[in-house]
Amino acid sequence: MTARRIPDRSAIPPNHQWDLTPLFADDTEWQTLFDQLTSELPGYARYQGHLGDSAEALAAAVTFDLDLSRRIERLYTYAHLKNDEDKSNQAHMAMYQRAVSLYSRASELSSFMRPEIMAIPAETIQTYLTSEALADYRFYLEKILRHRPHTLDGPMEEMLAMSREMAQTASQVFGQLDNVDLSFGTISDGISGETELSHGNFTTFLQHPDREVRRKAFFQYYTAYENHQNTIAAALAGTVKADLFYTRSRKHATCREAALFGDDIPLAVYDNLLETVKTHQDPLFTYLDFRRGALGLDELHFYDTYVPIVRDIAFDMPYEEAVATCLEALAPLGSDYTDVLRKGLTGGWVDRYENRGKRSGAYSSGCYDSPPYILLNYERANINSLYTLTHEAGHSMHSYLSCRHQSYVYHGYTIFVAEVASTFNETLLSAHLLKRYQDDPRMQAYILNREIDNIRGTLFRQTMFAEFELRIHALAEAQEPLTLDALTGIYHELLTAHFGDHLVIDDALKLECLRIPHFYSAFYVYKYATGISAAIALANRVMRGEDRACDDYLRFLTLGGSQFPLDELLAAGVDMRSPAPVAQAIAHFGRLVDELKAVFSTL
Repeated sequence: MTARRIPDRSAIPPNHQWDLTPLFADDTEWQTLFDQLTSELPGYARYQGHLGDSAEALAAAVTFDLDLSRRIERLYTYAHLKNDEDKSNQAHMAMYQRAVSLYSRASELSSFMRPEIMAIPAETIQTYLTSEALADYRFYLEKILRHRPHTLDGPMEEMLAMSREMAQTASQVFGQLDNVDLSFGTISDGISGETELSHGNFTTFLQHPDREVRRKAFFQYYTAYENHQNTIAAALAGTVKADLFYTRSRKHATCREAALFGDDIPLAVYDNLLETVKTHQDPLFTYLDFRRGALGLDELHFYDTYVPIVRDIAFDMPYEEAVATCLEALAPLGSDYTDVLRKGLTGGWVDRYENRGKRSGAYSSGCYDSPPYILLNYERANINSLYTLTHEAGHSMHSYLSCRHQSYVYHGYTIFVAEVASTFNETLLSAHLLKRYQDDPRMQAYILNREIDNIRGTLFRQTMFAEFELRIHALAEAQEPLTLDALTGIYHELLTAHFGDHLVIDDALKLECLRIPHFYSAFYVYKYATGISAAIALANRVMRGEDRACDDYLRFLTLGGSQFPLDELLAAGVDMRSPAPVAQAIAHFGRLVDELKAVFSTL
């Protein structure tokens, strides 16, 4: 049998690649703009020291900065997409590095603007904000001015800026150790022979039908972290201490308050998430007990929580059929939405298939002046590729509609709402597939199992992570030591609290807290849990046919960053200041578990 070979980029038909000509006709045109922007960068100097002269002077400086940023983003987008097509292409790697360098240079030269804006006397800036000259930038400036109480004088701000690179040391140490130096050995699955265990295939091994293979992969993987546990604990403690340094420097009460301040997220949103999940655990416990029984196990371990309950599901869906399926699932959003998406998915937005040197995984990416491109590595025999396509289509349509309805200054939406559109699409897709396969109970069980595990990993698991972050930062704020025992002790307590007697907590599992990269970006993970809660609430409104549900959701997709994220979600029909959406998401999870149990009983 001839082994399947990954094709070179040149072997991929052009109609299966994204079309980047809306950005630049070719690399030469890119170079022309690069040279032009390089010559324009010194233009920042004529605005420095003059932002407070008048409303018109401030407007001119902001306009110059945003216009330059917009064109640099266009350069960067083209360069990073070309670089991701084939990582071995040295010309495009150099182009990408030059784009990053240009962006960094622009950021450096414009760094005077925020401090100068905040240095304008309060009465003066309030007068400016009522002027016609700044009408288009009012909310943009108000967001900057919110930081005034937490901004220091010029020399101190310069000192904090200089310290940023140093403060990244802990994250860089973890990144190098985790991605380069850690070795996990090899695993034999009894079929393919010895395979090197890695971050990339760890979950694949946890999905292996042979429990001994799963168990061996789990303990072997965590042995590598055990061998470096003191070093990683020191790195994690270091990043928490850096968070505390900047929190106190900027006069925030807590690290969590500092992290939530920029998006204007009340602490109650975070607290509601933790409390609601903690008090609504019964559906999770029911699912874990059902999973244990369905797998025929006496006790359930972590390495038993990824393997599909229903295995050997035959699936084959060419890309073109996947697009059609995606559009059918999203039909409740109306033909205006699906017609745009159809043209994009079949006409140049998507780089569809794997080629040698191409970046792995998937993403949606673009800029204000480009289509919302999608990178895929589509596999027709894998249902996850269908879900990935639908997920990224959600991001792309969010970007498309934001860019069409907002000016450049407000087109970008925040991370807090970024996963709502993508998860919304996945929820509609699962509902559609359950109807399509209503006469195939094995496929129905497989889809339900997949959806349940997705919610479990995104809502329940990320909430546990969020509570861990809160507790370790509270330790630092109380000047308590962040030792290895303190970190793993807290994590073991949380595992016990979140899983009770329904999962055997192997001692190695407490080391999981040492391998989560997001812990080096403080108070980020809770947004996954709030995002999926909002998405499920909005999707259920649309699927129930509630009055204005579809219109409200589509309007939300047009808002970009023109409002704070909680206000945007409220306009869509979900109030994340209330615990209700999280409770509703857990209830949705519980209904899926009940459906899975009923379908599984017929197999």
